[in-house]
Amino acid sequence: MVDTDMTKIQLTPMLDIDEITEILANVPDPEVPVLTLNDLGIIRDISVDKQAGSITVTLTPTYIGCPATSAIRKMVSDALLDAGYPKPILKEQLVPAWSTDWITPEGIVKLEDYGIAPPGSDDDNEPKRCPHCGSDSYQVVSHFGSTACKSLYKCLECKEPFEYFKCH
Repeated sequence: MVDTDMTKIQLTPMLDIDEITEILANVPDPEVPVLTLNDLGIIRDISVDKQAGSITVTLTPTYIGCPATSAIRKMVSDALLDAGYPKPILKEQLVPAWSTDWITPEGIVKLEDYGIAPPGSDDDNEPKRCPHCGSDSYQVVSHFGSTACKSLYKCLECKEPFEYFKCH
């Protein structure tokens, strides 16, 4: 006897690279949730093998040993599974190493709007201005902020503390 009950059939979406890219474009960074993984440039490549029915996502962590790497891998996998796609193959690409140059222009704006000074240049590795009031008068409070990739500063004009996303 053949079961013809259509409610029991679970359909897997076609492996649509544009749709997969859009799904992953909305995955937030676990440490700075105002940013997506795309804003940070962590998602380096997405490929689909329609014949094998597989998705491969290549990720570059912000630095080797980043404690958020396992959370990022889970979030990417969960986003695709929740959308009905098969569990992706996740690869790490460590060369070239991630750079703050990979943060998108939208990501820079999001950081500043959120109150985190975006990365400056590798030459001085200091903020350009306070993200709260725009002053260029500030002092370092700690070379380590809430995460290893940020430093803590205090604006000397508005007196507000702020984090700076370090260059690397």
